[in-house]
Amino acid sequence: GKITVAYNKNGDPITTEDLGVAGAMTAIMVKSLNPNLMQTIEGQPCMVHAGPFANIAVGQSSIIGDLIGLKLSEYHVTESGFGADIGFEKFCDVKCRISGLVPDCAVIVCTIRALKMHGGGPKVVPGRPLDPAYTQENLELVEKGCENLIAHIEIVKKFGVSPVVCINHFHTDTDAEVKLVRRLAEQAGARVAVSQHWLKGGEGALELAEAVMDACKEGSNNFRFLYESDMPLREKVEIIAKEIYGADGVT
Repeated sequence: GKITVAYNKNGDPITTEDLGVAGAMTAIMVKSLNPNLMQTIEGQPCMVHAGPFANIAVGQSSIIGDLIGLKLSEYHVTESGFGADIGFEKFCDVKCRISGLVPDCAVIVCTIRALKMHGGGPKVVPGRPLDPAYTQENLELVEKGCENLIAHIEIVKKFGVSPVVCINHFHTDTDAEVKLVRRLAEQAGARVAVSQHWLKGGEGALELAEAVMDACKEGSNNFRFLYESDMPLREKVEIIAKEIYGADGVT
């Protein structure tokens, strides 16, 4: 009933309750309220409920799914789409504020190839072969691209959450490239794990799982919001623009 669907000519919000359709919408959606329980090929329970693209504006899975997952296991992993800027910021400032739940740690997934692209690598065109820069060792591109990774680490730390960098390993990645990312990410204050789940399944993600468990032991005693909910909207926007996106200000 609180969903805003339009504004009248005076600028006042018009809700589904105003239109008299909230009840009908509820009747249609009642069976879709329950999360869809699935499992991975290794048998771990996995819930799909309003995944990040179900609500493109927020990029989060549902609070209902999280609450159920927390009752069923010692560790619950929930996805926050679109990176540590647009995704994680909304996760903390919007979702956590509403749910009252806070994360014990945040996993930032990166690949050597993506870091090379962030570092100014050649353009990637779908359907065309990758440039050799992405399949052969290039430490200069990786190091330059790590500036982007470090920015995401710093965003996570702004909220008082422990960051864990997961290097999603490709068979073309070299030991020197992985070592470089590990060194720079650790210097920025993150735990780092290399994951080869694509090759070895769950066994290939053990290093990541152990890093996450280790980070969770620290807990989230220092968790904080970026802004207070009673701040004027303009101030909220300005804080997000400056702190998350590096803007000088908002016009």
